[in-house]
Amino acid sequence: MLHFDGVIKDCLPPRLASTPERIKVPAGAWETHAHVIGPAVDYPFVSGRHFNPPPASPADFVAMLDRVGMQYGVVVQVSVHGTDNRLLVKALREYPDRLCGVAVIDPDISDKEIAELKDAGVRGIRILDIVGGGVGLQNLEVLADRCAEVGWHVQVATRGETYPEIVDRLLRLRAPFIIDHMGWCAAANGLNSPEFQAVLRIVRNSSCYVKLSGGFRLSAQSYPFRDVVPFAEALIDAAPDRMVWGSDWPHVGLYDAATVPDVGEILDGLAKYTADVQQQHKILVSNPAKFYGVPVAT
Repeated sequence: MLHFDGVIKDCLPPRLASTPERIKVPAGAWETHAHVIGPAVDYPFVSGRHFNPPPASPADFVAMLDRVGMQYGVVVQVSVHGTDNRLLVKALREYPDRLCGVAVIDPDISDKEIAELKDAGVRGIRILDIVGGGVGLQNLEVLADRCAEVGWHVQVATRGETYPEIVDRLLRLRAPFIIDHMGWCAAANGLNSPEFQAVLRIVRNSSCYVKLSGGFRLSAQSYPFRDVVPFAEALIDAAPDRMVWGSDWPHVGLYDAATVPDVGEILDGLAKYTADVQQQHKILVSNPAKFYGVPVAT
């Protein structure tokens, strides 16, 4: 989990990704949750942020994809840049055949601005109330309505304990939605916790997708984060055709080098979630392609 003690600290850069050993990455594989971060002098950080991350450029992200053998990536607007989506758009413009994006927007954004984001390759927006810099759940319905009008989805990033309170709100949304980081449910609370059971209820009673990502944030253990595996297994069992994978690169908000994960190892962790190669293919290729639409250079 992300912890904030009121002091804005410098977090660590990502580790160099290793080559996956347990997973044979299929052609057309997707990484659906990563961020790009600009130098603060060019892309100022918001005042309400919880950390100071080092730069992580679009080229750095694509190089990481190449190292682990993945074709496509979803760039999710990072919290420290707030609703300034300029670097996100720059990434999508530079790699139109590799990347698509998820923006963070204010409720009063103009139709013109939405059209510009959509033209760049943005596929949806993120609701985030876990760390400073996001646009929170109080804007859920109004932003979902805007998304429904333009064919976008809503990515929901809220702590697990919030899900029991918002089940009905999510089930009534007009726009498609996807749940961030397996619902941000702490593994220590167990599969039968009210929060994870609420997430499962949402998954079983809607057409939402779920990101099998952020396991290292949910675990109470060190790598290979075995306590998270039952959660991923339960989600896959509930909706095998609506699961996607993400690494959360460049792993912001971490301050101890021993806790910074390796993308190749995280990807190998998918083999613990499911040993079925066909299911792995769905999670890495078919499901994200259906949800996001394959990027195409124009």
